[in-house]
Amino acid sequence: MEYRSKDIARAAIMLAMSTREEEMELKESYKKSGIKSAAVDIGGDIIQSISKILERTMVASKRNEIIKDSHVYDGALTGATREAIAQVMDKAAGFNVGGKIGIARYREHLSVCIFLNIGMFRLDDVVIGLGHRAIPVDDE
Repeated sequence: MEYRSKDIARAAIMLAMSTREEEMELKESYKKSGIKSAAVDIGGDIIQSISKILERTMVASKRNEIIKDSHVYDGALTGATREAIAQVMDKAAGFNVGGKIGIARYREHLSVCIFLNIGMFRLDDVVIGLGHRAIPVDDE
């Protein structure tokens, strides 16, 4: 089966919203379908966590062989992650957050999703951000 960018975006979203048990099942299912994937827990003050989010996304992507160690792939992953961060920033700025990053890749399609719970007094809010980049496939 050929997957398109929306399919890989959906995979990243599902990973970001999953529990730990669901994450393991999803990753195994995606692997059988040829989709490379990873997920990372995040939390804390969103503004102070930006560099940590970028770092954790990069480490998880390389550890799970989603991308190779190359500035081309590093740049694409960082760009997709920064796009996802930008989408959640307005709603999460100034608050403590907890959530997860979902990363998925199939051939040239790379998606990064950030799903956050925002704690405000006794109210909980949620926000989601999604970034996508097209990357070279000649490394496979």
